[in-house]
Amino acid sequence: MKMRNSKLLTRKDLLATFWRSFTAEWAWNYERQMNLGYAYSMVPALQKIYHHQKDQLIKAYQRHLEFFNVTPWLVTFPLGISIAMEEQNALNDDFDVATINDIKVALMGPLSGIGDSFFWGTLRVIATGIGTSLALQGNILGPLLFLLIFNVPAILARYYGLWIGYNIGSSFVEKIQKTGLMDKLSYGASVLGLAVVGAMVATMVTVKMPFKIGSGSDATSLQGIFDGIVPKILPLLFTLFIYWLDKKGWKAQWILLLIAGIGIAGAGLGILG
Repeated sequence: MKMRNSKLLTRKDLLATFWRSFTAEWAWNYERQMNLGYAYSMVPALQKIYHHQKDQLIKAYQRHLEFFNVTPWLVTFPLGISIAMEEQNALNDDFDVATINDIKVALMGPLSGIGDSFFWGTLRVIATGIGTSLALQGNILGPLLFLLIFNVPAILARYYGLWIGYNIGSSFVEKIQKTGLMDKLSYGASVLGLAVVGAMVATMVTVKMPFKIGSGSDATSLQGIFDGIVPKILPLLFTLFIYWLDKKGWKAQWILLLIAGIGIAGAGLGILG
């Protein structure tokens, strides 16, 4: 493997990504969620990294247009890591580009859990409590304190997260490239990503079938039969069905309309509840 040890990016390039990161959810969509905002934030760095490699630049754009979603206040951490890995890809001839998205997928679940719990579930509640208590007394500091208490830590986390992610990613990727751990890391990240998706299916997808077979005390619901086979098997089967439709080329809007139609028809027939 041929490696060239030099930095391609400056502080100015990374600051451009920092400012663009505030738009991460401006183009949020049901099909790939935060992908457009993430790719938009990566543009200044990617253009600098692949300045003389147009074909590699296009491939990098396509990589970061894949599905991605994370707590917006922590989005700069994976952005920093992605930038460092793209930089290593440009510097190292045998870099495995598949690991770039593998790392992103592996970070989605843990970062979202931490970010939502702290920023949305804790800091927002504290800021709201302080702000509303003062606002109810007619104090102008109420809304101001709410904005400051929530946004100052959020902006600091966004700012320093970028530098931490970039510095960790740069040194970490170089180290594992030298030791040959990249393949194991890629495999582990893939397994973790699939585990996160599996947990999301069990906790976020709900399919209930209260329709009963039999009568009286001997009646058994379809829900009970399926759960007796494997708990949460209905959400899993429904998710696999949607995945199959996606692989067949169905557009997201048609899949959403189909889901709505199945729900309405199932509820009307008493099969779904």
